[in-house]
Amino acid sequence: MIVLGISALYHDSAAALVLDGNLVAAAQEERFTRVKADQAFPTHALRYCLDTAKVGLSDVDYVAFYDKPLLTFDRLLETYLSFAPRGLPSLVMSMPVWAKEKIMLQRTLTKALNGIDRGKFDTKRLLFSHHHHSHAASAFYPSPFDDAAILILDGVGEWATMSIGRGRGNDVQLLHEVRFPHSLGMLYSAFTYYLGFKINDGEYKIMGLAPYGEPKYADRILDKVMDLKPDGSFRLDMRYFNYCTGLTMTAQPFHDLFEGAPLKSGARLGQREMDLARSVQAVTEEVMLRLCRTAHSITGSENLVMAGGVALNCVANGRLQREGPFRRIWIQPAAGDAGGAIGAAFAAAASNGTTITKRGGGDAMQGSYLGPSYSDDEIRSELKANGAVFHELSDDALFDTVAAALAGEQVVGWFQGRMEFGPRALGNRSILGDPRSPRMQRILNLKIKYRESFRPFAPAVLADRASQYFELDVESPYMLLVAKVKEERQRKPTAAEETLEGIAKLNVVRSDIPAVTHVDYSARVQTVDGVANPRFHRLLTAFERKTGCAVLVNTSFNIRDEPIVCSPTDAYRCFLGTEMDMLVVGNAVMRKSEQW
Repeated sequence: MIVLGISALYHDSAAALVLDGNLVAAAQEERFTRVKADQAFPTHALRYCLDTAKVGLSDVDYVAFYDKPLLTFDRLLETYLSFAPRGLPSLVMSMPVWAKEKIMLQRTLTKALNGIDRGKFDTKRLLFSHHHHSHAASAFYPSPFDDAAILILDGVGEWATMSIGRGRGNDVQLLHEVRFPHSLGMLYSAFTYYLGFKINDGEYKIMGLAPYGEPKYADRILDKVMDLKPDGSFRLDMRYFNYCTGLTMTAQPFHDLFEGAPLKSGARLGQREMDLARSVQAVTEEVMLRLCRTAHSITGSENLVMAGGVALNCVANGRLQREGPFRRIWIQPAAGDAGGAIGAAFAAAASNGTTITKRGGGDAMQGSYLGPSYSDDEIRSELKANGAVFHELSDDALFDTVAAALAGEQVVGWFQGRMEFGPRALGNRSILGDPRSPRMQRILNLKIKYRESFRPFAPAVLADRASQYFELDVESPYMLLVAKVKEERQRKPTAAEETLEGIAKLNVVRSDIPAVTHVDYSARVQTVDGVANPRFHRLLTAFERKTGCAVLVNTSFNIRDEPIVCSPTDAYRCFLGTEMDMLVVGNAVMRKSEQW
């Protein structure tokens, strides 16, 4: 059975293809169009998936959409009416889009599918999945577990904002939910907006900013804004929010409570803003811990799987791993809406009689390396077309050359194999650096990524060496768990350094791998084994042989406000537009000093 999954028309459009219970391909539309978080119908991603499986639309048994738009429309209408007349302007603005595209989505999708030039599609084969069921399926079916509790947390999907469920065998059931407008994802996004960051993008920045502050406002959030129950269920006091009308995220009572108007984009961040970030992060962690205990109690399972945008909060995930009641945790690496395409495809396959393949204890995400790859001839052709000056090396020479460059504090763009699916670069579309360098974090933020200086970078570490560097006793292949740097590797600050506040803490060297050690001695760890990514593993091994260090800085191959690179052309253009020293695409090596 062949099933195509689609997420589209809201944000972060994507496509995925499941063949006889196996995930064959998945990609986000933004990687092809170069439009960040592209919400358009995923024409390019669908073509890629079909071409990878060597099938046409006439071969596809079902196309599954990740959402039920009529239920979402029902929620919007009810919400607007509840807040009338305040909701009227937003209702008037949204109606043309709904009337043109989303209410008649079956017709819209069928027309778009038949426009991708891969055969004809019959509307009878089009299915729609509930939003949270798509997330749940994306979390359970590719996981290594035959039995697991399921926790879904996001902004909103149709009506649900939190769901607890259970997966067993080929069956996924959702058992409990919290409904809109009460949403942990919306609460976090409200603070993202309030601190001057972009919603659905700046949440990572809040998480990175939080360790600079103290949770001074956490009690205020719990006393005034959120009514949190012992079982993790909650309600928000909607007087403090304005997102139900779709105009802004926060209302005047919110601004009064937290003593100021929302910040403008790019505004200077002071201690108050850092304390606010730490406070909403602390509340989020507490909610998630309580919900996990409830999920464990309801299901009795020793395993937990998670998806939804809030599941990308790797700081909270680290606490769940250390403090939660579950023995094993697995998080969908594409936990946001893009991953809904995978879930919709798996759910449709399972509900139509296909047994979903489990891989003997491993997951079915293939390291999340599900996107396009390029042959040596294709790489050579694209680089020549762009006027690149490059040298092709044997593998032995390549890994030795790149390891030496990294050991010399050079920044390297590393482009290999299949592109990652999801928000993290995991060693195939990555920018790499030496974690031992005290300057590397600032170099990468200010000269390569062109982003806020406070944002931390993640370490990629050889899986069998991880416990030598971090307080981590499980694998973390998808960079979704935060752990402390080992105490024996930490450097304690001096008395003068202890007095520093805010961003001034940034330049303090805190360990022997300072470029990946955050101000609270934490790190967002990626463990790398030789099975999922043998070439990245080999590079880490070569770097360890040269330096004695089994860790590299790994950040996504893109600059601020652009998607991760997809093609060799994307990589070369990004290389030229930054202060990267070296670019490696397959076995082709380019040095900045040699380019025109």
